[in-house]
Amino acid sequence: MLRRSTLLNLGLVTSLCSGLASAASDVPSVHVYNWYDYIGPTTLKDFQRDSGILPVYDTFDSGEVLEAKMLTGHSGYDVVVASNFILPGLIKAGAIQKLDRSQLPNLPHLNPVLLEKLRANDPDNLYAVPYLWGTDGLGYNVDKIKAALGEDAPVNSWDLLFKEDNLAKLSQCGVALLDAPAEIMPIALHYLGLPPNSSNPEDYKKAQALLLKLRPYITYFDSSKIQSDLSNGDICLALTWSGTVHSAKQAAEEAGKGVRVEYSIPVEGAPLWIDNLVLVNDSPRPANGLAFINYLLRPEVVAPATDWIMTANANRDATALVTAAVRDNPGIYPPPEVMAKLFILQPQSHAIERVRTRAWSNIKSGH
Repeated sequence: MLRRSTLLNLGLVTSLCSGLASAASDVPSVHVYNWYDYIGPTTLKDFQRDSGILPVYDTFDSGEVLEAKMLTGHSGYDVVVASNFILPGLIKAGAIQKLDRSQLPNLPHLNPVLLEKLRANDPDNLYAVPYLWGTDGLGYNVDKIKAALGEDAPVNSWDLLFKEDNLAKLSQCGVALLDAPAEIMPIALHYLGLPPNSSNPEDYKKAQALLLKLRPYITYFDSSKIQSDLSNGDICLALTWSGTVHSAKQAAEEAGKGVRVEYSIPVEGAPLWIDNLVLVNDSPRPANGLAFINYLLRPEVVAPATDWIMTANANRDATALVTAAVRDNPGIYPPPEVMAKLFILQPQSHAIERVRTRAWSNIKSGH
């Protein structure tokens, strides 16, 4: 999508130019590590203008890359954006530091519901500031789903994906799943009526059996090409992140080729993910890092990011500043009754991670 590639280029150019400028001057700076498509189009420029601090901005496209860099240490970064389910590991490893709340006067803007959800990963809200958030759910091609399953297709239920009869028919138009066992396996467990954060190896055998039964009808597992394939009409169903589907929908509308894409949060409940601003434990410039975090907590700063990325922000006072079409979209800002059914994913013990990884390998290979 043009918007994403433009923002990627902006991030890379900003990082390169800022790095050169920083090396050539004594201008104060802050080094930020974020997802490649995850900031407003003018936020970095505006922050430098308003604060006098030069943002040196680098991007990543995989949570695993971020986690490895953080656990290795000495990254040189001040602020990174970390997903909620890796927070416990980062906290335990001493990779991030407690936040000096006295330096974050904009914290009261945050949505208390999201802060409470985040306690599952950051128990006392000491280390992380919620930034953007969303859900895992179903992205689908309206017309192809209707053609395969009829007018009563269960597009608002996990049955659309997990019932073999449905998936067998949809396999003809393409089905994709995130290549993310830490997210897909809990969803399968939840569908089976088991705890999504189960620590029982036997539960993972049941989830594996369910997914192996469906494996012949799954076109691919991939976390990067679902957006373009949905927007182009190359697949008709995907289990993916909400932001991916909303961007695909927008791209399809801009292309004007008649591809209609929609997103649903299944009525049975789904994972809620929160991407957070955290301060690196060995940050060379912690004061500048806190200034950057506090800047992103300003409602008028974070609202344009939501409009640009089509992903909800955690700032309750920014909601009124978000474009009406975005804030009124229940797939982006779910109503309270849907929020109540969303669950937070939690990291598992090494033993369970091995079980899950082995099960995922079997599922992908079909054995």
